[in-house]
Amino acid sequence: MGDVQLSFVEHLEELRRRLFVSALVVVVATIGSYFFIDFIIALIEAPARGLDFIYISPPELFVAYMRIAVICGLAISSPVVLYQFWKFVKPALNKREQRYLLFALYMGVVFFAIGVSFAYVMVLPLALEFFVRIAAPGIEPLFSFAYYLGFVTSVLLAFGVVYQLPLFVVLLGSLGLVSPPFLRKHRKLVLLGIVVLSAFLTPPDVVSQVMLSGPIMLLYELSILLTVLITRKRRKKEQEEELEYIDTDTSD
Repeated sequence: MGDVQLSFVEHLEELRRRLFVSALVVVVATIGSYFFIDFIIALIEAPARGLDFIYISPPELFVAYMRIAVICGLAISSPVVLYQFWKFVKPALNKREQRYLLFALYMGVVFFAIGVSFAYVMVLPLALEFFVRIAAPGIEPLFSFAYYLGFVTSVLLAFGVVYQLPLFVVLLGSLGLVSPPFLRKHRKLVLLGIVVLSAFLTPPDVVSQVMLSGPIMLLYELSILLTVLITRKRRKKEQEEELEYIDTDTSD
């Protein structure tokens, strides 16, 4: 356990302070994002490659702007929020637990960014191009900006979340909760779950679902490989500790 022991009231005060700092940073980041709304919208529209957008109700565009500002505010302030969370739980953890949690927080941000970047650069342009091409003659593709924003947000968020799979499996392997044979044995069941999860997280179209489930399957295979390496390293360390214990016991 941590070196510093706090009373229940002190824990509540510490939690209140951490939440206040996190909320304040989110609000400031959201307001700051709104001042750069034109630049952010240009980035959001880039995957559409010149498509025109409309809005079909008076407040729709303003609500979309506010939604963009909030999402960007949360994204920008996430390092501070995660740091506040880390500082709050750190005293209650031992050194080993602190290392695992810090690794999970850091790598979680990295894998989330990788997933979002892949979706933004590869998936969104291909998916939008597919939808535009299937338009029938005489039907012009005019997209509502609010619906387009919802589509982009759901795709980016889905890819960012599911790209946490290798991190999750590696952590379970590090804790000894799963093993490579277990992961291989349940491969088919996991792949079925990936397909179902992809259908649930992405918009209701086959293109997004296939482009999400495909990389996840590859990530799962990568997770098995990483778990094999981690398991070998852990077993080697355990053997070295056992030999060291035997040598010490023999010398005594």
